[in-house]
Amino acid sequence: MRHLNKIFVGLFLIFGCNEVKTNESLQDATGNKIEANQIITVLGIAQDAGYPQIGCNKACCDAYYNGNESKKMVSCLGLVDRKNKGKWLFDATPDIVEQTYNLNKLSNSDNNLNGIFLTHAHIGHYTGLMHLGREALGGHKVPVYAMPRMSNFLETNGPWNQLVELGNIEINRLEHDSLINLNTALKVVPFLVPHRDEYSETVGYKIIGTNKSAIFIPDIDKWETWERSIIEEVKKVDYAFLDASFFSDGELERDMSQIPHPFTTQTTTLFQNESLETKKKIYFIHFNHTNPAIKEKHRLKDSIQALGFNFAKQGENFRL
Repeated sequence: MRHLNKIFVGLFLIFGCNEVKTNESLQDATGNKIEANQIITVLGIAQDAGYPQIGCNKACCDAYYNGNESKKMVSCLGLVDRKNKGKWLFDATPDIVEQTYNLNKLSNSDNNLNGIFLTHAHIGHYTGLMHLGREALGGHKVPVYAMPRMSNFLETNGPWNQLVELGNIEINRLEHDSLINLNTALKVVPFLVPHRDEYSETVGYKIIGTNKSAIFIPDIDKWETWERSIIEEVKKVDYAFLDASFFSDGELERDMSQIPHPFTTQTTTLFQNESLETKKKIYFIHFNHTNPAIKEKHRLKDSIQALGFNFAKQGENFRL
């Protein structure tokens, strides 16, 4: 009986029973109401360990405990097709319970997830899969899209291989630059990016809708280590959700070269001579708890926004 109760609670939290509001009004990134069938929604903006972060007694996290900042969930995008009743996650984070609940509220359906696209095997990007197991949801062949090394990691390491063996998840192997047709309106393309690939390769995703498209790169070492030009990739799409884990060098009391990410200041410098139209496509995401941009308001954040760049916010919706 206890086991059945756990499954019922998991189903309620993740799929929201029948509480879906099919005519719910939505807002875009600027706060304007939108009517759209295909939507990207921002479900989280923090680096893998979330905000506040464990073991942090500094001012950055004290702001949360003192009631001056809200909790920030781990970086994640949701994709919803309200017309065709589909919904997908991009990364399975430790905050997957609340994130899937929020995703469900945007959907016309209380059906199961149509799929989860994983970027790589760092803790904030795949460990939410644990909630699909028999201790929680007891999922049935939830499609998980992953690159070959990521797939092998899940299939050969516990407890993840139990999800495969029990049929809680069904792995769909991806290939670099392959085109995945989700339905007649939505397509996804994974592409390799350089990162600390201890257990798997790392990918970003291009999400293609009927009218607009986006790229999602929550983790990359440095833009100059990628064989592609991030400037040209941004110009090809309408929205670019880009790694901004750290604002600038010296943010941590350790050698930051050991955990390379593009500093926000490096990205803005790289785009400084580009048009305002190009800059406005960029939405920084994946903020470490030390990054001032994770706060609701900060003078450094304001200075970047004044240049035309954007910072992703939980709950923002983008029409495709």
